[in-house]
Amino acid sequence: MSATIAGQDGKRDDDIDSGDSGGTTGIRARSRARIEANIRRAAEEVFAEMGFEGASTSLIAKRAGLPKANLHYYFKTKNDLYQFVLRDIIELWLNTAQEIQPDADPATALAHYIGQKIDLARDRPIASRVFANEVLHGAPRFDEFMKRDLKDWVERKAAIIDGWVAQGRMDQIDPKHLFFMIWATTQTYSDFSVQIAAVLGKRELAEGDYRLAADQITKIILKGCGLSGHGEG
Repeated sequence: MSATIAGQDGKRDDDIDSGDSGGTTGIRARSRARIEANIRRAAEEVFAEMGFEGASTSLIAKRAGLPKANLHYYFKTKNDLYQFVLRDIIELWLNTAQEIQPDADPATALAHYIGQKIDLARDRPIASRVFANEVLHGAPRFDEFMKRDLKDWVERKAAIIDGWVAQGRMDQIDPKHLFFMIWATTQTYSDFSVQIAAVLGKRELAEGDYRLAADQITKIILKGCGLSGHGEG
């Protein structure tokens, strides 16, 4: 994972340089990354289906095709694994806003952010549902992160958007509520994809549905911000 999340050093296990003979360190790191990814996928499914209280490391290990002892080698407790799942999807979400920088074109940066958030709604819907379920229950195990790390991130990005407004590059808007709107309109395509598919008369959403959603959300958001279009400030 990157350094977006406080307390992490930004080095991925599978990026470790294999400086020993035969590259055994690099091989071990890549193997660990694959195993952790497999555990993460299984944990996302179980936490999404059963919630934190109903989930068990035994079931997650079974879903991952691992002995329970192996799972606990990587994650000592169920809460450790739960935090890993939540932080993983949050970090991916936050990294989608890297284009929001002071010297960026507002329309291009916001369009990129919305598009990336829709891509994650398509590619990581189960993880999004785990997060949504945690928030709906008052975020008892993730409250400090949201009050500290997420709040700080929003304030930094909001300051950039305020700068765009002050420069006359977009209309006066409340940047924090802009983020809330983007989160709501994009994450609904993961958290409520079953509802959307049902209304559209489909078994599941197709790639074209996600692209249409990204285009329409982008168009409405940019228009509401006084931005004439993608790439035009």
